Amino acid sequence: MIANVERKQAPPRVSGTSGSIGRMVVRFVIYAFSLFLILGPISSLVIWSFAEKWFWPHTLPQQWGLLYWSRVFDGKMLHSLSLSFGIAFLVTLISIVLCLPLSYLIARYKIPGKSILLLIFLLPQAFPQLPVFTNAMVLMYKWDLVGTLTGVTLIHLVGALVFSVWTMVSVFQNISVSLEEAAVNLGASRLQTFFTVTLPLALPGIIASSLLVFLYSLDEFTGSLLIGAPFLTTMPVFMYNSAMGYEMQTASVTGLLLMLPGIILLLLMQRFMKSEYMAAFGRV
Repeated sequence: MIANVERKQAPPRVSGTSGSIGRMVVRFVIYAFSLFLILGPISSLVIWSFAEKWFWPHTLPQQWGLLYWSRVFDGKMLHSLSLSFGIAFLVTLISIVLCLPLSYLIARYKIPGKSILLLIFLLPQAFPQLPVFTNAMVLMYKWDLVGTLTGVTLIHLVGALVFSVWTMVSVFQNISVSLEEAAVNLGASRLQTFFTVTLPLALPGIIASSLLVFLYSLDEFTGSLLIGAPFLTTMPVFMYNSAMGYEMQTASVTGLLLMLPGIILLLLMQRFMKSEYMAAFGRV
């Protein structure tokens, strides 16, 4: 009886509570530090974009306003923005047309040297971009493609095809072959099976691959600078020229405008990209 009373009066254990509080504190510190690393540079861009006068040693701008936003939209930036979106859309469309049948063949059929073929598509990303694009520029000078829309589109395709092929191959590998065989056994042709069975199942992965290619082309800088400038100035090149001229407000506005489509498209890609596709990525 006395032992039962002593057990009831024993103080509660608090080690579990203190441990959970400690873990919460550690998580809070990690999250706060991560937000600082992400939002710190972005907040600097936002401040610079609205700063009309900002001189040392003032911590914040002395004068705020929309002067540089209006200047950017009234100047050459709007043309650069439309040019970047047009090139990105064109590169994405060409990548789908070229890579869709090729990726299906690589994923479904035993092609001799399949691994070597995929490695060839990966080679442009295996080396620094500057020497790769410089050698490509020499060839384009011979073909009179430097400073043209065709040349910039081709130099974007050098890197875009890598993302497109490897992603689409993993998408088709994730679709069960038995579904296609069942459609063929029911009397459908191979072409009908592809358009009625395989393509609808692969559509989310194709959309995710297209968004990835679009983002790559929209943010591509080195090839656009070497092949397009000064005749064709895309948004990344425009931002680079502004920063090199110490036009911090213009460069900040351009950076924000270039960043917003990327955030939206990445959220869309997260919706369409399934974990099964990433599990099959690179499997040949």
